[in-house]
Amino acid sequence: MTSTPRPDTAAETTAAGENRLHIPLHGDLDHENADTLVRDVTARLAARPGASDLRLDCAGLGHIDSMGLSALLMIHRHARAARVRLHLDDRPAHLERLLRLTGTLDHLTGQGGTQRGTEASQAEAPTDGPS
Repeated sequence: MTSTPRPDTAAETTAAGENRLHIPLHGDLDHENADTLVRDVTARLAARPGASDLRLDCAGLGHIDSMGLSALLMIHRHARAARVRLHLDDRPAHLERLLRLTGTLDHLTGQGGTQRGTEASQAEAPTDGPS
């Protein structure tokens, strides 16, 4: 197993005057560390009640298994409950493929599934319909 994709406190960035949380992920996201990631990200959301956007930078994400996908779905659920939009930025090809194969791309990324950094930027708003 490589390093756990825990959000790095030093790497968390928040632009002045913006209600955005940016968290880079590094390493594998699997059954051994998925729960830890959900707890860490949920705690950061709770610490920022005025946040409107949560950007997970996935460029450094390694292997992801079904528990890793479940963790992303749980993070999405917590973000949505807090009225925060989740963005999965700079998704590597293997994550993009997993999201498409499982039918979770649009659910996790909003309409169109675009991502910052590798495709044309487009607003990613949560849908108001059933999930």
